[in-house]
Amino acid sequence: MTVKATELPGVLIFEPKLFGDGRGYLTELWNARRYQDAGLAETFVQDNLSRSRKGVLRGLHFQWPSAQGKLVTVLKGEIFDVAVDIRADSPTFRGWIGATLSGENHRQIYIPPGFAHGFLVTGDEALVLYKCTDFYNPKDEASLRWDDPEIGVVWPTNDPILADKDRTAPLLKGLDPARLPTLEPSRA
Repeated sequence: MTVKATELPGVLIFEPKLFGDGRGYLTELWNARRYQDAGLAETFVQDNLSRSRKGVLRGLHFQWPSAQGKLVTVLKGEIFDVAVDIRADSPTFRGWIGATLSGENHRQIYIPPGFAHGFLVTGDEALVLYKCTDFYNPKDEASLRWDDPEIGVVWPTNDPILADKDRTAPLLKGLDPARLPTLEPSRA
C-alpha cells in the first residue's frame, strides 16, 4: 500500500495493493495493523454505503461535537471526493482538497474529524463505502453550501443534483461559530 500525505494535515490518500491474476484480484480495504503502520490508527465504529447516480453531489457534511473521521472507498463507479478543513482555529481553515476515487483506481481518502466532506458522482453510478470513527448523531449533523465562494471548491460541474438540505445549506460565514469544530476537541 502506498500512502500520500496531502497539504491538509491528517488528510491521507491510500492506494492499496492489488493481488491479481486471470481470475480477477483481491485487495484489503481495511487492515488495522497495516493502516496503523501507515499512520492511521483510528477505531472505526460504523460503516455506511451510499449509492448515487451521475451528477449527484452529497455534501458538504460534518458533525460537531461528535465529529466523525471517514475512510472513503469507491466500490463501483467514480467520484470527485472533497475534504474541507472547517476547524475554526486551524492554520488551514477553509482549505480543501479534492481527489478522484473510483472502483478502478481503488484509491481511498481519510478525512479526519473536524473536516466537512462531500462528493460528486462523475461516473454513471457510484457505490461509496465509508468507515466512520464515531456514530451518526442527527442532533450534531450540519451542512455547508457546496458552492460557498469563501471555500472555493472547484467542482467538475456547475449544476449538480442536490438534496434540499444541501441546496439550502448555509455559507460558512452564516454558521454560528459554536457549530464549527476546533483543533482541541475539549471545546465541545
